[in-house]
Amino acid sequence: MKNAISQSDIASYQENGFILIEDLLSKDELEEWREAVDAALSKRNGFKLPGRESVYGKGDDKDKDYYDKVFDQLLNLWQDNERVKKLVLDERIGKMAAELSQVDAIRVWHDQALIKKPWANPTSWHLDTPYWSMNDRRPLSIWVALDDATLQNGCLYFIPGSHKKTTFENPGIGKNMDAIFNFYPEFRNTKPFVAAMRAGSCSFHCGLTIHGANANMTPGYRRAMTCAYMPDGCSFNGTQNILSDEQVAKLKIGDLLNDPHQNPLIYSKVRSGSVM
Repeated sequence: MKNAISQSDIASYQENGFILIEDLLSKDELEEWREAVDAALSKRNGFKLPGRESVYGKGDDKDKDYYDKVFDQLLNLWQDNERVKKLVLDERIGKMAAELSQVDAIRVWHDQALIKKPWANPTSWHLDTPYWSMNDRRPLSIWVALDDATLQNGCLYFIPGSHKKTTFENPGIGKNMDAIFNFYPEFRNTKPFVAAMRAGSCSFHCGLTIHGANANMTPGYRRAMTCAYMPDGCSFNGTQNILSDEQVAKLKIGDLLNDPHQNPLIYSKVRSGSVM
């Protein structure tokens, strides 16, 4: 794994809100990720979360038919698949996430496989963190391409520097690509960065960076495995998102999100080997 992060990488991420890392995975590692994710998806049989089909806070009922054709989204595969757990809870990735976001310790928020089927709809411009259960500007995601992500099949796009000015207002992923710019009009004329990448490459992006993806204009699949990470010390903001009814019932606003079974600590500058 090409997991070394340089000072220039950190500076670029902090300035732009994202970074692209070519060939993160070796050929053998890419095959392991593909096999592990495919096996986990097969085991899930369409359930978005372990034991639960739905996920809170994603999409609007009026746009359900459209949204269901944007991508297939299956979350927290690490919780019911040991092979995926080994991959996305890898301390080396945790260290990369911590260094880029300039924090001393990092926890998992959730992983998710994002699969654009043939002829899938575009993913409109949006933010990630407003969906989640913490109000913090530093959470970020890794996005690992399991297939080549191209202009034709739905690669990511980022609005550089948007993470510095966005708030927690978010239109969600709907039919209108430009709805985000009603919230953040200063970025309407910003030229986006096109994050086309080879399979085995990855990007990291801040949860407050405006991003989206093309439609899949091909008869093939565009598979990606992602994981969202948050700094240790984040607290509950009252949003349910992936948390179960039982978990939410036990939380008060301001409580730490530090349940090791839900949000394991995978890297700490003070101590390593926090997981598994």
